Amino acid sequence: MRRLGAVVTGVGMLAALAACGGDKTYASVLEKVQDGGKVVVGTKWDQPSLGLKKGSEPEGFDVDVAKAVLKEMNGGKDATIEWKESASSNREPFLQNGTVDIIFATYSITEERKAKVSFGGPYVIAHQDIMVRKDDAAINAPQDLKGKKICKAAGSNSYKRVTDPPPDGKLDIDATTVDAANYSECVQKLSGSNLDAVTTDDLILAGFAKQAGGNFKVLGQGFTDEKYGIGLKKGDTKTCEAVNTAVKKIWDNGTMKQLLEKWFGGIEGLKLSETAPPAEGCS
Repeated sequence: MRRLGAVVTGVGMLAALAACGGDKTYASVLEKVQDGGKVVVGTKWDQPSLGLKKGSEPEGFDVDVAKAVLKEMNGGKDATIEWKESASSNREPFLQNGTVDIIFATYSITEERKAKVSFGGPYVIAHQDIMVRKDDAAINAPQDLKGKKICKAAGSNSYKRVTDPPPDGKLDIDATTVDAANYSECVQKLSGSNLDAVTTDDLILAGFAKQAGGNFKVLGQGFTDEKYGIGLKKGDTKTCEAVNTAVKKIWDNGTMKQLLEKWFGGIEGLKLSETAPPAEGCS
């Protein structure tokens, strides 16, 4: 029975690889990239300046980073990409079941997530910050969120950094959470005065603030380090190592700095990374 179970498990894994690779199976995403196969890349489709669906494909910083990393992995040739929307709530399932091959989607590396997926990178470090309406003079620092309504986006752990005690939380502030499907809905609720603040990574907030044309302000009071990783199916060490090599290359040749300036330059209160963050081990 034990041997039969192993055979069934092996068949299941092979089927998953086949589903993600079409008729041909691959041992790793790296192998698929280098063979010219179509790589299914998960990104956000609702985050301005990071991953926003416009026309036939999304655009933004994460989209451009994905293209640059895969190009490096493919020996300097553009990879064949199919884009797939990957919200915070479905990133792990999409990697586990083979819906996507790789994810670039403001995907903060955490110990809890590392138990489910493998991470390349980080490729940039963001900082959790706070966005409020432009005319709001009552919230000027994280501590001012006490008694306020903040957004709880599905699949995101940002609200916990405010409301929970250490080690998961940073502030342990008594704030009320309001549910939303994603951060674009959070911003809609903030516009409609159903919220007092949206708190998440400064790059995410900066994109929404830029899109809103001055209706919101980011406080510039970052209180965490959010290491954005590149999500892979658990155990794909070969691809993870190739991803880390590619990330270092695009930092070294100035591509990453150009992309940060392209999408986030000139936003008040936002401090952009100047150097490459150290890579974490692949596991």
